[in-house]
Amino acid sequence: MENEKCNFNFCRKIWWCIPFTVISLISSCSPPSQENPGILNSYFDYKDSVEGGGVKRIEISTALGNFHVWTKRFGNNPRVKVLLLHGGPSATHEYMECFETFFLREGFEFYEYDQLGSYYSDQPKDSSLWTIERFVDEVDQVRKAIGADSTNFYLIGNSWGGILAMEYALKHQNHLKGLVVANMMASAPAYGRYASEVLAKQMDPQVLAEIRQIEAKGDFSNPRYMDLLIPHFYAQHICRLPVWPDAIDRTFKHLNSEVYTLMQGPSEFGIQGRLAQWDITQRLQEIYIPTLMIGARYDTMDPAAMEAQSKMVQKGRYLFCPNGSHMAMWDDQKVFMTGVIQFLHDVDQNRF
Repeated sequence: MENEKCNFNFCRKIWWCIPFTVISLISSCSPPSQENPGILNSYFDYKDSVEGGGVKRIEISTALGNFHVWTKRFGNNPRVKVLLLHGGPSATHEYMECFETFFLREGFEFYEYDQLGSYYSDQPKDSSLWTIERFVDEVDQVRKAIGADSTNFYLIGNSWGGILAMEYALKHQNHLKGLVVANMMASAPAYGRYASEVLAKQMDPQVLAEIRQIEAKGDFSNPRYMDLLIPHFYAQHICRLPVWPDAIDRTFKHLNSEVYTLMQGPSEFGIQGRLAQWDITQRLQEIYIPTLMIGARYDTMDPAAMEAQSKMVQKGRYLFCPNGSHMAMWDDQKVFMTGVIQFLHDVDQNRF
């Protein structure tokens, strides 16, 4: 049985056109460029006249004119094209860089992407742009630009990216093959209640009292606010690694606080912005494409709600990260990545 499993995995690597183990063995015997051409070349052949490491700025149209958003392509696989949707709103792709080695080993074609308003993309100032509907339209324009369709297009959204992914599916699931919603409840009010009624009660009462005093005054620019939240909330429920990875640090450094505050509110401790009343719980039943919902024990999102959501969609699966938080792709990485990769393979090979 073990040999059969190894043979299956070996064949799968060949299928995804990036057999690194095989290439390593071959390369030790002869130059791949002469006697074993085409394997890696085809995987990294983007047909660009000038190669830029896969980075492209895609033009999108809006009611206020045209802007550009930053994307970075990895690989060439017409069967699986994955678009990663970061959180925030207006965080960056940077904290999702952890997908790179995992997805490259599988031979997926995938794209990191900074949404409009985020650090590497254009950052217009008109607040009328910051709506769910416009972001959904932006994602569809990006889909068209990368040449994805219902035969190969997957969305993976984390946090706000999960909101965007679910909303995209409700409007455009005829263009999707699969959907992954990581760490995002389908109800912002329920998310807010979970923060105040469950997570807040786990805090030191004195710390919580001081946080609430600052919030009551609306004094969110006071450095003391984040000085309290980072060790007592973010380190417990956003990312539990003792030292945050550089990619996460860069994301927070580059966060567009103007857009973030407008839509989310002043922090991750609950929700107060334009998204505060967002709720599509009753519409999840409309989603018929294969969907993976991911919850984590220490998340800002109720893991029980995430599991319930997996049963509300028509073809759902639930992945629980027992050691994870809101960024379970980092602090429960093996469970998270194994589950996501298995889902993508199962959908692609009609095993879902």
